[in-house]
Amino acid sequence: MKKITLILLFLSVTIQAQIRDFSEKGNGLINLERHQFTINLLGPGIRYELGLFKNVSASTSFTPAFARYQEGYTLGYAWHTRIRYYHNFQERLDINKNVVGNSANYIGPARSVFWEPVQFTDNITDGSSDYDFAFYGGVYGIQRTNRKGFNINAEVGYGYFDGNGVDNGHGFMVNFTFGWVATKRKSRKPTFD
Repeated sequence: MKKITLILLFLSVTIQAQIRDFSEKGNGLINLERHQFTINLLGPGIRYELGLFKNVSASTSFTPAFARYQEGYTLGYAWHTRIRYYHNFQERLDINKNVVGNSANYIGPARSVFWEPVQFTDNITDGSSDYDFAFYGGVYGIQRTNRKGFNINAEVGYGYFDGNGVDNGHGFMVNFTFGWVATKRKSRKPTFD
């Protein structure tokens, strides 16, 4: 048992060192913000995004969203978690576009959890309250942050809805936010190869 523990500890330290080496040297977070905290003005809500690798970040937010599947629709607050792969940083730099504040398009796996008490309107149930459901699927999104920190994020996704108090099914989800990035953003000038 001691040998397995030591091997796992060694592997953990080695992997962490490689990740740190990868992300902090030449292949690192060239365009991604390391930390980005956004206060959403439309909604309102909050979002935190952590830059992991060169074009990959993880984000979590509590903002309004719209979901529609076989059982009906809902519009209200949801807790969102995302892994975002930004696919067009270099293309934006090549045409002298802004990439500050993770201004790019992304794709990735998503999960959003909706609770009945924080929904504005819905037609999912026929009179009974106290439901919740989770969306598991993929999203495509666009995020833009200007130099003053104002941020727009729009995404659409399709996936499976796993319900508690409502039936399961599949359908789509839409999320749009407008806010302000409260953390300091990198100052970047476009670089050309």
